[in-house]
Amino acid sequence: MSASQPIRRTLGTGNERLRGRVLNIGEVLGELSTDFPGISASKIRFLEEKGLVTPQRTAAGYRKYTTADVERLRFVLALQRDQYLPLKVIKDYLDAIDRGERPESLPGGMSLTPRAVSEQLAGELSARTLARGLTFNELVRESGASADLVKSLANYGLLAAPDNSSENGLYDEHALKVARACAKLQSHGIEPRHLRPFRAAADRELGLVESVVAPLASRRDVASKARAAETAREISDLCLNLHSALVNGHIARMES
Repeated sequence: MSASQPIRRTLGTGNERLRGRVLNIGEVLGELSTDFPGISASKIRFLEEKGLVTPQRTAAGYRKYTTADVERLRFVLALQRDQYLPLKVIKDYLDAIDRGERPESLPGGMSLTPRAVSEQLAGELSARTLARGLTFNELVRESGASADLVKSLANYGLLAAPDNSSENGLYDEHALKVARACAKLQSHGIEPRHLRPFRAAADRELGLVESVVAPLASRRDVASKARAAETAREISDLCLNLHSALVNGHIARMES
C-alpha cells in the first residue's frame, strides 16, 4: 500500500471539481500554484523522494496524481510555509495517520488531520502566523510586550524589521515569538541586555549551518535549494535539542 492510500480516508471532500480525476504533474502544478506561487515540478519530485507523497505510475512510468495526492501535497506545503516545520516532522505525523493512528498534535500544539486546505484550515494556520506583516503596534499587542521592551529588543539586535525601522517596519512570525518569549522572561527579571549572548549564539549556529549546506545552496536548481533549506532546518533542530539537553541536564542536577 502506498503512503498516499491510507490518508484518503481522512481527507475532507476538498475540491469537488477534482474528485475522481487523475492528474499529471503539470495539472497538479496548476492546482497548487495559486496558493503556492513558487511551486515547481522539481519541488514535487523532491517531496516524493522524501516519501511525503507516492503518486501512481502508468505502465510507461509517468506519474499520475489523485485528488488525495494533491490535497496531501497542499497540506505539506502549507505546514512547511506557514509553520516552518521540517519535512521529517511532517512525514512522521503523516506516517502515523497512514498507520491508522491518531496523533494528538504537531509541534507547536497544532492538532490537524490531513484534509483540503479549505478556508477553515487556512484560518487555523493563519491564527498561528499572526506576525506575518505585523506593524510595530500590532507586534506590541499580539506579543504582550511593552513598546519600550520591543524597542529595547531591536536596540540589542534581538528583533529586526525588514527595513530596520522598528516604528514602521513589518515583523514576521519569528519576531512575534521572540517578543513573546522576552516578555515572559522580563517577568522573571531578565532584561534584553541579559539576552545578548543568545543573539551571538544564534549567529554562530547560523554560520555553522550555512557552512554545511553551502555546497547544496550554491546550486541553481530548485531541488538542491529545497534540500539545502530542509537540511538547514534539520541541523538547526538538532542544535536546539543539544542546547536544551545540556541546560536541562544542569537543571536536573540542581534538584539532586
